[in-house]
Parts: sequence; C-alpha cells; structure tokens
Amino acid sequence: MNKQSHMVNATPAPSNPVPTLQGLAPIANAHTRIMVLGSFPGAASLAQQQYYAHPRNHFWPIMAALWPSDPQPSAYAERCAWLLAHGVGLWDVYASCERQGSLDSAIRSAICNDFEHLHAQSPELALIAHNGQESYRHHTRLQHLGLPSVRLPSTSPANASMRLEQKIDAWRAAFVPTLGL
Repeated sequence: MNKQSHMVNATPAPSNPVPTLQGLAPIANAHTRIMVLGSFPGAASLAQQQYYAHPRNHFWPIMAALWPSDPQPSAYAERCAWLLAHGVGLWDVYASCERQGSLDSAIRSAICNDFEHLHAQSPELALIAHNGQESYRHHTRLQHLGLPSVRLPSTSPANASMRLEQKIDAWRAAFVPTLGL
C-alpha cells in the first residue's frame, strides 16, 4: 500500500475535537463548615476562572439572600473571602472532563477530584451540599468522610423548573442546621 492510498483509507481527525477542560481549584479553609460541590464549571466560569460566573446563575444571589444583613461584595476575590467567612467553601466533583458548551449532559471522559484530603484541610467540615443532580450522582464517593450530603436544586440557568425564591428556600433549609442562619 502506498502512502497516498493509506491517507485515503485513514479515518480523518475530527474537525472540531472536544476539548479536555481543567476545573478550578477549591475555595476552602480550616473553618469551612459546608462544602458546595458543583459538577464542573460552565464555559463562562472557566473563561473568567471564577465559580458561578454566568450572569444568570443563581448561586451568588442565593448566597446573598442567606446573609441579607452582611452585603455580598461585588469583586470576585472579596466574594470568595466573604463566603469563607460564612463557613462555605466551593469545589466541583470533576477535576477535568471533555465538554462542548456548559451543559452537564455534554460531559464526557470525566475525572473526579481527589477528596481524600478535603476533610484534613477543612477539619470543621460538617456538610457536603451538592449543587444539582450531576454532582449528587457522586455522593457515594464522599461517604468515607463520614459527612452528611444533601442534594440541592441546581443554581444553573439551565434549571428553569424552580423560581429563585424556591431555590433560596431549599438552600436556606439545608444550611440552617449547620450554620444556624
């Protein structure tokens, strides 16, 4: 077989290969009491290297509603410090994956984060709060931590089945026993 005929019979490389994406580092400290686990950052979050960066994502408005007497800062770094001061950390179930777009249903070849050191780094951790169904699918991976897990309604703009007020109520109900809101 000559080189030219080999090229004709070869399967062409996909014109739009699905990218392998890397997630964000956890936001946590020794005083984190609740770890909010998403599935994997959306395209807007990855582009800005910020959790819940999509302007229609309800995560930050929900957090602001939980502490109305302590206004949430607008700058991202200050928001993260504000969240940590309230005992809440952020991370995702997946460390990396292949995905086009932002939908969980498009995630392929996912690799889960290593949760082995999570409790050691955050010894006051008392609750794992899964932001949506895709994250909660992996709650058994965290059972070795001996912590309760709760599935909360997704804050994603793709979850249009609940109004913001309903999401706030669900998140508040989950956070109250641990944080005493």
